[in-house]
Amino acid sequence: MHNRVNRSQSAAAAAGGGLLDQSRVLVGIDDTDNLTSPGTGWIAQSLQKELASQGLGEPLGVTRHQLFLDPRVPYTSHNSSACLALATPGDPDLDAIERCAAQFLRDHAADGSDPGLAIVATDVAKVDRDALGEFGSAAKREIIAQSTARALASQHRVRLSGHGGTEDGVIGALAAVGLHLHGSDGFFLWMSGIRDMRPGWCTYQYLIHTLPVDDARTLDGDRPSPDTTVEISPWIRPLLLDGHAVLLLERIEVTDAAPRWRTAPRDIVKKH
Repeated sequence: MHNRVNRSQSAAAAAGGGLLDQSRVLVGIDDTDNLTSPGTGWIAQSLQKELASQGLGEPLGVTRHQLFLDPRVPYTSHNSSACLALATPGDPDLDAIERCAAQFLRDHAADGSDPGLAIVATDVAKVDRDALGEFGSAAKREIIAQSTARALASQHRVRLSGHGGTEDGVIGALAAVGLHLHGSDGFFLWMSGIRDMRPGWCTYQYLIHTLPVDDARTLDGDRPSPDTTVEISPWIRPLLLDGHAVLLLERIEVTDAAPRWRTAPRDIVKKH
């Protein structure tokens, strides 16, 4: 049985409120790796731990954003950037966050990389949010000059800096915060619990109460009933959709039987 109308507690995000509503500051990074080092996603997860250890923010999630793939763009493997979402009890200490993150990149970015860092509070005005989102969208389809990124950042309240090499990573770092602010791009490389969920089967109700996602559904809005069994894949990465963390599900029709539900496989998730 499936249901387009009834909502689980986690699906209440569609009516407003969700994990990322707690976010007060975004930290974007890019071009921190080389062919033999851990990737930017790993650096991002390590950086969020460092920021948390310094009392500068509670990690909510790390999103991955795919950028323009073109032979003219110098990237290591996939040309993706990462954005960290942090919650703070009051206004974020942007100066301290910038100092900590900049030092972390200088200490941990790989030899030969061109790391960039972007930091922005999430309470930016709509005009800033729109401009940064448009920049992020452009970075997914065309080559953008570093000077363009720096000029835009200075106009829209983003702290943008390079920390080695050519500093071309500032382009992807700015795109990461822009796409995250846009709210419907990429997927979560990390959020609490997604690496601990074991492959197998569980009820939909158990799934949505175990993971801190805002919703779990198909792209069309279908959700199974609470007691429906869902197959859990070894690779769980919720999408960033409409500003919410959404675990993508697939509903597979079976002849003369109830539909079979599963978490969407990697190739489907990566298309979004």
